[in-house]
Amino acid sequence: MQSLQFESSPFYILLCLAAGLGYSFLLYKAKAPWTKKMNQFLFVLRTILVTLLSLLLLGPILKITTNVVEKPTLAFLIDNSRSVQESTDSVARGRLINEMEVSKTKFRALGYEVTTTNLDNSPAEKFQFTSPTSDLASAIRGVAARYEGKNLAGIVLISDGIYNNGTSPLYSTGRVPISTVGVGDTTNRVDLVLKNIAYNKITYQGNKFPVRAEVMIQGLSNQQVTVSVLKNGKVLSTQQQDSGAKSFLGFDFSIEALEKGIQRLDVVVKSVREEASSKNNRSSFFVDVVEARKRILLVAPAPHPDIKAIKAVVDNAFNYELVVHIPGVTELNPSLLKPNATELVIFHQVADRNNKTASLYQQFKNASASLLLIVGTQSNLRQLGANQIPLSFESIGQWDDVTPVVNTTFRDFNFLDNSNEAFSKYPPLTVPFGKFSFPPNAGVLLYQRIGSMATDRPLLLTWDEDRHKVAALVGEGFWKWRLSEYANTEKTIVFDDVFSKLIQYLCTLEDKKKFKSFAIQNEFSEAAPVVIESEVYNDLFEPIYGNTVSIELKNEMGQITSYQYTTSPGGSRYQIGGLPEGVYQFKSATSIQGKREQVNGQFLVTAQNIESQNLSADFGLLRKLALATGGRFYTSEQINQLALDFDKEKPQAIIRSNESFNSLINLKWFFFVLLALIATEWFLRKYHGGY
Repeated sequence: MQSLQFESSPFYILLCLAAGLGYSFLLYKAKAPWTKKMNQFLFVLRTILVTLLSLLLLGPILKITTNVVEKPTLAFLIDNSRSVQESTDSVARGRLINEMEVSKTKFRALGYEVTTTNLDNSPAEKFQFTSPTSDLASAIRGVAARYEGKNLAGIVLISDGIYNNGTSPLYSTGRVPISTVGVGDTTNRVDLVLKNIAYNKITYQGNKFPVRAEVMIQGLSNQQVTVSVLKNGKVLSTQQQDSGAKSFLGFDFSIEALEKGIQRLDVVVKSVREEASSKNNRSSFFVDVVEARKRILLVAPAPHPDIKAIKAVVDNAFNYELVVHIPGVTELNPSLLKPNATELVIFHQVADRNNKTASLYQQFKNASASLLLIVGTQSNLRQLGANQIPLSFESIGQWDDVTPVVNTTFRDFNFLDNSNEAFSKYPPLTVPFGKFSFPPNAGVLLYQRIGSMATDRPLLLTWDEDRHKVAALVGEGFWKWRLSEYANTEKTIVFDDVFSKLIQYLCTLEDKKKFKSFAIQNEFSEAAPVVIESEVYNDLFEPIYGNTVSIELKNEMGQITSYQYTTSPGGSRYQIGGLPEGVYQFKSATSIQGKREQVNGQFLVTAQNIESQNLSADFGLLRKLALATGGRFYTSEQINQLALDFDKEKPQAIIRSNESFNSLINLKWFFFVLLALIATEWFLRKYHGGY
């Protein structure tokens, strides 16, 4: 439906018509070389043209109203999880699919629009029950969200009622009635289920690590349950327990980590004769066996509470261990005092007055190990320059009390959001008085606050030297910080965060390689693709593109698969899908300025066996879901009843009206009408000798 509206009063239309008649009268009142009828026809053409042009001055707007009939939609939601495939045979699944297609045809005949989706809300074109998890709640919410504001008459959920991911579907009910169709077997099966494996994902080579296997027992009593841990098919340990009347047993193992790298181990529950399925009796897990912890050496001329504060931070870090060397007090084996025996050396009271640690500092200052220098009251400030420490203080012999302030422009790592709030409550450090000079390339982590005024004097700073990173803390007594934070909060989160990140930053050496290739995760799910990212740099370490990267992927059986791709802006990643469970080694290589660069790496792919842990259909949940939403429950044999019951509801279509407004001057067809009037009049006048 169309209607014309005007910005001004419609009365002005008469003036437009009068203008058209007047203009045409003046033009065609004189005698013309054509006939009287032709003159009248031309008069009409000019009148219409001038009238329409005059109408444009009134700002006419064309209103178009369109009515769309929206049929009611019925959404079939198919539980395509593996548990459905495990609990039903192919014949039953085929019959169910055929009957569902017949029902969909009946619904279309009743006036419904019918859609079919899987649990991930993708169109269910082929019915493959391969989903590794069952998240019924998210699937229902996804369907409801997709048809928000539309004529969704209902949802038909075809499922076994088993969910093992997300929340209960009973808490995802909405305004739409959900009819449920139960598939599978509801009887409690005789089964031993390996429910869970608890273990440390990282352990040290040569250590023993705990493994706990939890077994659920269904339909059995007084059963001897045997569980074994295997590696490469070889049994490492076996335990046996009598279940008695228990439905849950735990088996604790202690396994020795002998080989470095990611190791695959299997936990196997020995099957019993009455078991319905043995697929849930076995599972693999992966342990990353690493070398000994990175060693941090702390050198000090005398005992000090600061040392204990640092040790407390390092002891909480899984990858580091702290060894302390105090000449004459706690001396280490000389082999531990060599530059290649440590990642980081902390010198407390660096350049001490009695020169107890001077020789060690000279030994480490040009080594590759990073340095953390703590300047305190026992440091000889005049000797800092002599020891090639680039800190020079204006006032020597005077000391000040300061508290820390975060430098918000420091970008190498981040502080916690509440760090400054915690710092403001810390007791002050003792620092050298006045200003001092420091390397121009230094990055400041913490500034000094004197009283309530923040200064530009660094308290904690870092800089890069030729072979290593160096950090300097210009003050002592930070042990009070840790005690103060614990007294206020019963935790030491902020203190530990600052010093653990500083230690990690100093222990991480900068990678100067021009080619980097790595898996974006150490662990991938079997259902997701593996992603390998490659980066190529020029001599200025700017990213460059267009390099061809070849990847060789080797699985645990030694089989090698090759891949190749070319990097581009936004295209530095390569996805490899369909990899089965296991540990994979990869080699990435490319050519940079004619030189071959290669990077090695590894990752693991884990399988999800959660679907095989419970195969007893839960029709009770499906009944509750249907009742709570105003739907009905059906068994798979009753699916033909669906269309008959919905036919009684007499679905109603919705008529939606859409209105659009467009200025007449913007319409192309109006332009061509005016053009046709002008062209016709001009042609007739020309043809009859009027020009």
